[in-house]
Amino acid sequence: MDYKIIFSSRKTLSVEVAIGGAITVRAPKGVSKKKIDAFIKEHEASLQSAQKKQIARAENQYHRELSYEEIQKLKAAAKEYIPERVKSFAKIMNLEPSAVKISSAQKNFGSCSGKNSLNFSYRLMMYPKEAIDYVVVHELAHIKHHNHSADFYKLIEQYMPDYKKRIAILKQ
Repeated sequence: MDYKIIFSSRKTLSVEVAIGGAITVRAPKGVSKKKIDAFIKEHEASLQSAQKKQIARAENQYHRELSYEEIQKLKAAAKEYIPERVKSFAKIMNLEPSAVKISSAQKNFGSCSGKNSLNFSYRLMMYPKEAIDYVVVHELAHIKHHNHSADFYKLIEQYMPDYKKRIAILKQ
């Protein structure tokens, strides 16, 4: 099994399988290649499964490489659409973000800072509006619950009873 190793000031070994199937091992400085090989061998079955999923994701329309022009169009669409949806749901949920920003995040669709500033990836615009609205409600819910507790999901469900179906769209 091929993989790349990144040594750093950490205490444990970890493995990441990127979209497309590339495997990266993060290891503490000084760990031997033999120990890393044993770690990979021990987790080989789950890594192969993860690789298959990530290769399939790479072939999925939502995870393909985008041209500069496509990125610019998606960013413009996000700046127009997402703040309006945030405003609409914020009013309904009686929650107020301190700011709404569009980012170039590749792995996260959205985030909520400790100061209640909401960030959304322009890549969300590649998904159906139902999925985008879920991420908006999800991030707004973090204003009230800065975690993923049962209460957090109850709040989401209160405003979006079909939220699990919408999550499934994002996981395709």
